[in-house]
Amino acid sequence: MVIIAVLMPVVLSSALGVVYAKHQSRKLFVQLNELQQQRDAMNVEWGQLQLELSTWATNGRIEQVARQQLRMTNVDFDQVVIVRP
Repeated sequence: MVIIAVLMPVVLSSALGVVYAKHQSRKLFVQLNELQQQRDAMNVEWGQLQLELSTWATNGRIEQVARQQLRMTNVDFDQVVIVRP
C-alpha cells in the first residue's frame, strides 16, 4: 500500500511530462513547417530577382539606356583618332 502511495505521484508526474513533451514537439513541428514555407517563398523570390537582374543587365538593355538616357551613339570610323606614344 505504501508503495502504491509513493509510485502514484511518480507515475502521474511522468505522464504529465510525456504530455508536455508531446505538446512542445507538436508546437515546434508547426513552427518548423512555417519556417520551411517561408524559406521556399524566399527561394522563389530570390530566383525571380536573379532573373530580373539578368534581364536588366543584358547588352541590348544597356545599349538602349546608353542611347536614350545618355544620348550615346556609335562613332564613325573616320572620327576615330589613334594616338601613339
